[in-house]
Amino acid sequence: MNAAMLGLPNTIHALLFDLDGVLTQTAKVHGVAWKEMFDAYLRERDGDSFTPFDPRRDYDTFVDGKPRLDGTRSFLQSRGIELPEGHDDDPPGTHTLRGLSNAKNDLVLKLIHDRGVEVYDGSVRYVHAARAAKLPCAVVSSSANCEDVLRAASIHDLFDAIVDGVVAKRDGLKGKPAPDTFLAGAAALGIAPANAAVFEDALAGVAAGRAGDFGYVVGVDRVGQAEALHTHGADVVVEDLDELTNGTTPPEAKA
Repeated sequence: MNAAMLGLPNTIHALLFDLDGVLTQTAKVHGVAWKEMFDAYLRERDGDSFTPFDPRRDYDTFVDGKPRLDGTRSFLQSRGIELPEGHDDDPPGTHTLRGLSNAKNDLVLKLIHDRGVEVYDGSVRYVHAARAAKLPCAVVSSSANCEDVLRAASIHDLFDAIVDGVVAKRDGLKGKPAPDTFLAGAAALGIAPANAAVFEDALAGVAAGRAGDFGYVVGVDRVGQAEALHTHGADVVVEDLDELTNGTTPPEAKA
């Protein structure tokens, strides 16, 4: 099997996968945690007249795919709210960007502990096919809990490299939609961006893949935003990675 049999140009020699929403169904868990955290803060701030966090529109627009702190800042700015950044050790719920972000992280960890981690079976089959084709694979995620999630889902050993929120903070990498983390993932695999494919469900992630001039950007549409994924830079949009191996004609390599 080669890249073409995976529905990719023959120039692709490595695959870079986002985690939440592409490999695992934890995007749903993150959405629940973001809503619970923001609604608690907004209710305390504005009383019963507060406008709740919309788990679809607000999640997709302001937080999906971004580092946790950037997501907190982006959503609050959309409501005209400015908070001090605070410190890493701010207690969860403190009215700082880091305090609210810490509250969200505690909530998502509890939800993952209570509910476990579900994978997208089609994505896991696709990664196994890539491994059979001898194509190196990496996970590139904004999540600081990426390693824990991969281990909980029993798919950690499928990947040659992991670039997550912990690595990004350590190395001073900008979060998506900047391409820094995907570029670091390609470098970890020893592959030029032009020879790597990016798999993303978030608009910010697709934009990052395009900004990094990657050889192929696959948008994964889990929530009915195919048009927006195309607009942000996806070369192709699928609802499940299995669609890429269904016998359709592989794409032409980019000029």
